[in-house]
Amino acid sequence: MAKLNNGMTYKEAGVDIEAGNRLVKNIAPLVKETFRPEVLADIGGFGALFSLHTEKYRDPVLVSSTDGVGTKLKLAFLADKHDTIGIDLVAMVVNDIVVQGAEPLFFLDYLATSRLDVERATEIIAGIARGCKEAGCSLIGGESAEMPGFYQGSDYELAGFAVGIVDKSQLIDGSEVKVGDQIIGLASSGLHSNGYSLARRVLLEESSYGLDEKFPELELTLGEELLRPTRIYVRTILNLQRDFRLKGVAHITGGGLQENIVRVVPDRCQVRIDPQTWPRLPIFELIVRQGEVAEKEMLTTFNCGIGMALIVPVEEVDDILERLHGLGEQAYVIGEIGKREPEDESIIFLKPEKARRIDD
Repeated sequence: MAKLNNGMTYKEAGVDIEAGNRLVKNIAPLVKETFRPEVLADIGGFGALFSLHTEKYRDPVLVSSTDGVGTKLKLAFLADKHDTIGIDLVAMVVNDIVVQGAEPLFFLDYLATSRLDVERATEIIAGIARGCKEAGCSLIGGESAEMPGFYQGSDYELAGFAVGIVDKSQLIDGSEVKVGDQIIGLASSGLHSNGYSLARRVLLEESSYGLDEKFPELELTLGEELLRPTRIYVRTILNLQRDFRLKGVAHITGGGLQENIVRVVPDRCQVRIDPQTWPRLPIFELIVRQGEVAEKEMLTTFNCGIGMALIVPVEEVDDILERLHGLGEQAYVIGEIGKREPEDESIIFLKPEKARRIDD
């Protein structure tokens, strides 16, 4: 067996440390723009430092979450567009934190690829920084891993982790949800970051359509529509929490409307949704038409136009809607909480003839 030349270098094996150093130099100013006052050190250390001002809280609770972007990454690869996928990453993580009433404090990212493309990686992390600024949290660290022989070509993987904080008395956990409470839906921007395996199968793999395809009902090309960034709801939820009783908040991600709202209500309650109460975005109608996808499958796979659901007292609905509209949100009363018997489904979607308020 031939021996390796004594002059073999790490770079020749596929790992370019100098490229990593150039990336750190490129992203340093972007990262610093996200820093909150609690950040204690610049990037580049072994561990990031963040000071917790616990005196601001009577009983502080840390809330953490980690997530990825799923197969939406394949759309970024196909389109060779990488400047917004980082926003998706931040959104998927911080939206899961704020639903419990917590303010996201800091974020860390993980980027793994076969070969580090400094320009592309800079675009990705610039998107992450934009998402962090929108969410009000600091991008305090991360990892860019070159793994030749593990990832193929220019493909990459992306993951994120964040920590938030909330006073225990302000936790939103759904325990106070009761019959008669109303469900307010906040509009999504599109698919967000879920259901892309089905969307790609229907719109690209089993059709003759390309990413540049234009449909009369879509404002953008198909590729641009599919790559719309996930909405970040942090500032909206925190704004409402200061003045209103949010009994339960659900981020509509994998599992769609069918699976996510029921996660934040007690077993004694039934979620009743009227799908006629909000406009279905054209991209979802396109998927239904092109793939002949059943309604139940849509509701179990996609957000169908509702990115966040709030469960609130009926007496506060009008004031909350007024606040939401003032914040620029498209918001709709999409259902209510009913009484659930042991044999009942945890969630029902009302048909048009039954789509009315239920007073039980």
